[in-house]
Amino acid sequence: MNETAPFRVRAEIDLAALRANVRALRAHAPDAAFMAVVKADGYGHGMVPCAKAAREAGATWIGTATPEEALALRAAGLPGRIMCWLWTPGGPWREGVEADLDMSVSARWALEEVTAAAREAGRTARIQLKADTGLGRNGCMPADWPELVDRVLRAEDDGLVTVTGLWSHFACADEPGHPSIAAQLTVFREMVAYAEDRGIRPEVRHIANSPATLTLPEAHFDLVRPGIAMYGVSPSPEVGTSADFGLRPVMTLTASLAHVKRAPAGHGVSYGHHYVTPGETTLGLIPAGYGDGIPRHASGTAPVLVDGKLRTAAGRVAMDQFVVDLGGDEPAVGTEAVLFGPGDRGEPTAEDWAQAAGTIAYEIVTRIGSRVPRVFVHERADD
Repeated sequence: MNETAPFRVRAEIDLAALRANVRALRAHAPDAAFMAVVKADGYGHGMVPCAKAAREAGATWIGTATPEEALALRAAGLPGRIMCWLWTPGGPWREGVEADLDMSVSARWALEEVTAAAREAGRTARIQLKADTGLGRNGCMPADWPELVDRVLRAEDDGLVTVTGLWSHFACADEPGHPSIAAQLTVFREMVAYAEDRGIRPEVRHIANSPATLTLPEAHFDLVRPGIAMYGVSPSPEVGTSADFGLRPVMTLTASLAHVKRAPAGHGVSYGHHYVTPGETTLGLIPAGYGDGIPRHASGTAPVLVDGKLRTAAGRVAMDQFVVDLGGDEPAVGTEAVLFGPGDRGEPTAEDWAQAAGTIAYEIVTRIGSRVPRVFVHERADD
């Protein structure tokens, strides 16, 4: 969506920044292939435009969580390698086979379903075996790995599957030096070695997410899978900011002031009157709330840039709106309020909002809802 008309709230998505971030991340892992992770609607930024921009910047793979996301990319005309990993029984395995997706398999039930789909489709399924090296979520446990590998080899012999990758995921890569990192790398190498010794010949082996791409070169293997870092958000603020890593935030969230009014001292603001004006002041209404993805947990703490000054959310964030205390200033109705962005103009960043809400910046950008229009700028690589 592109528009210049007045708006209630909008998320501007800078695709030039995204391309630059992809190039910066590729420089951190120059010998590895690059998978651009665009799950959850591109972490709230718009899955299809972000996938296309990442490809233009050199991403050779696209990654999604659900098969439905991957199939939507195919339906949008995105070619090339697309991997998806969050499957449930009865999932669209046949559609995935026919769309040439790379599909993750973590257990015997998944292998049985994908091989059945391959038989029905009359095509070989591309699969990647996920190892649980210590995260404790999806993935095959080391004790179950030999049986899964043996069954996969039989399926390969029958022409039903081909193994394109062996992979895993870190638990604490955003905490450099955490003992689990070395432990997981050891287990991953052992499980990969077992599979390869038995005859598995993967195209790629991969375990590096955003923080591992930036800080763990020993974990790059054949492919890296940046997610949040591609959108210019630091995956490990304690280690470095976005700028420290050479990244630029891609999303800028703005709104138009919907109302400005004077209020006397002692006037309650929003539900529960958790904020009461300490003196005569002016109040500005931001027409966005938790129905748009603005975190209610940031009530009373979130920063907003209005008319060149940082203001603070006054009182509770409601479903559709919240209030800022303008301290006596009277900007015109319709004045832009910048909730977060790259920080160039002194505006807050998504990390600032994360700290205000007691969460992580991943959640801040990903939760921005569908009724907030995405306005894509620099859509062409030569813009």
